[in-house]
This record gives sequence, C-alpha cells and structure tokens, in this order.
Amino acid sequence: MTSKLAVALLAACVLSAALCEAAVMPRSRTELRCQCIKVHSNPFNPKYIKELRVIESGPYCANSEIIVKLVNGSELCLDPKKKWVQELVKAFLKRTEKQDS
Repeated sequence: MTSKLAVALLAACVLSAALCEAAVMPRSRTELRCQCIKVHSNPFNPKYIKELRVIESGPYCANSEIIVKLVNGSELCLDPKKKWVQELVKAFLKRTEKQDS
C-alpha cells in the first residue's frame, strides 16, 4: 500500500513540475529574442516621444535596440546607427540627469 502511495505522490510531483515548466516556457521564449523587427529611420519631432528605452546587444539579440513610446501609445524602433537617433538618446540622457539632480 505504501509503494502505491509513493508512486502516486511521485507521479503528482512530476506532473506538477511538467505543468509549471510548460507555463514558463512561452514567456522565456518571447523575452529571449530581438524586440525590433523593423526600424524607423526618418527623423521626426522629439516632442511626440513619451518614453525611450535602450536595449544593448547581448546573447538574446546581436543588435542594439532603441525603442520609443509615443504620446499616442504606439511604439517605434529607431535605427541606432542614424546620427539623429544618437543625438536624441544623448538629449534624453541629459534630460534624465537634470531630473535626477
């Protein structure tokens, strides 16, 4: 009787671990990839930018990515090689340094 109970508990643990692993896998797959498929390279007025994120290259993505959230709620990926984008990032960094001090 105790061997049946032990087998049942072991089966329950294995099933629980399998279900937990299945629940975690899709989330990790979406995080471990490049965010930007297409980049926007034409300059526009920075007053439309609400938020700016810089994601450095790493094992998940070989490209550096700059993602801006616009005031209308949409998100754009900017081309980090463009001069105007580099200047935009510098301006945002200066702005956040002033807000922090």
